[in-house]
Amino acid sequence: MYESRTRSVRIFGVVTTIRMENAFWNVLQEMAESEKVTTNQLISTLYEELVQCREDTGNFASFLRVCCLRYLNVRERGEASSQPPASLRVVK
Repeated sequence: MYESRTRSVRIFGVVTTIRMENAFWNVLQEMAESEKVTTNQLISTLYEELVQCREDTGNFASFLRVCCLRYLNVRERGEASSQPPASLRVVK
């Protein structure tokens, strides 16, 4: 789970690569399934939300890791959300 994997993702029509540990890719896949979208669509949505909130995306892979951790924390607490996991995403 700690081994890294690189995936190519198209964001705003530009192909970019993201390298993260397999554990985080698995959580992103779970998040995407819960929203009934592909992992790439979820990543694109997260990127778009980050850009809307901040002009500089900084380290996007780190941002994705934090989104995964926040998702797992809410899931662990068993909080039923009236909003999709998007409510977990961009926090200034």
